[in-house]
Amino acid sequence: MRGSPSSDAGDLLFVGSSGGHLAQLVALRPWWAGRRRRWVTFRTPDAESLLAGESVEWAYHPTTRHVGNLLRNTVLAARTLRRYRPDAIISTGAGVALPFFVLGRLAGIPTVYIEVYDRIETRTLTARLCRPFTSALLVQWDEQLRLYRGATLVGPLL
Repeated sequence: MRGSPSSDAGDLLFVGSSGGHLAQLVALRPWWAGRRRRWVTFRTPDAESLLAGESVEWAYHPTTRHVGNLLRNTVLAARTLRRYRPDAIISTGAGVALPFFVLGRLAGIPTVYIEVYDRIETRTLTARLCRPFTSALLVQWDEQLRLYRGATLVGPLL
C-alpha cells in the first residue's frame, strides 16, 4: 500500500462492520478518494456492493460476544497489519475494530475512532473498548462531547 498518490497522508486501513458502520466510512469518500486504502469488513451484499473495486479483507462475523471470531479477527489483524503496515487505522466500529486497534497501537500505528451518529446519550461498547488504544476519538454530535473527554467534533458523516 505504499506510494500514496496524496502527499498529505499515507496509506489508510478502514475497519468497520458492514451496514451503517461501513456506510459512515464510505461517506468519507471526498477525503479518502485520492489515497491508497484497504478495507476490513464483513462479506455481506451491501459491503460487496459499496466496496466493489476496492481492496478488501473479509473479517469474521458475528463478533459480538463470539470468542472464536474475536480470535480469528485478531489473526486477521496481525496478518493485515504486518503485510500492509498502514499509516493510520480508521473505524466506526463495531466489534471487528478492537483487535485492529489493540495491535495497531502496539505497532505504533495511529488509530482514529469515529463514534457512530446514532448513539447520542450513551457510549457504544466498541468505543469504550477501543478508547485506550485510540489516538484520536471523533464524534458527530455536540451531545457526544460530554460522553468522551478530549474528543473532537467533526459533524455528521451521513
